[in-house]
Amino acid sequence: MAELSEYTYRGARACVLMHEQFMQDFLDLWWAAKSAEIKLPETEDPDYQSLDHLLVHVLRAGRGYMTWMCEKLGLPDPDINAAPAVEDVEEQCDEYLEYLLEKWRTPLANVPEEAFNAVHKSRWGVDMAIESMLEHAVMHPLRHSFQLEELLSEQAPDYLE
Repeated sequence: MAELSEYTYRGARACVLMHEQFMQDFLDLWWAAKSAEIKLPETEDPDYQSLDHLLVHVLRAGRGYMTWMCEKLGLPDPDINAAPAVEDVEEQCDEYLEYLLEKWRTPLANVPEEAFNAVHKSRWGVDMAIESMLEHAVMHPLRHSFQLEELLSEQAPDYLE
């Protein structure tokens, strides 16, 4: 796989490519859940009020991880537009995800491996190395995909076949 071959640190390259795959997988599952009219469990968490809220959460987080990493690494702002609003996300999600993933491809390309070891306070108050945040960004859509797969298997098993 020669894609993103210009990366200095191959570990970052791998994470960017995995993030891309897992974000697309999440969106595919989200569409299946939306079609099946899956209901999320009741919670006080505003990001789980509906499938649309969950999608905004995942897209917004994808933007936030990259902007945080660039800020902490002293890189230029990646200039990623905000995720669509809840009322617009269904109509705009495919286009926005394509845009977001494109914006993810280059900011970390020339960052040397040792820079990923620097530890900074996350936006939620936890000390994290840049590489840990990058790995967290990879796992975030995967965790929500797992959640949607479980809900689909419970509420609409035919959608997983």
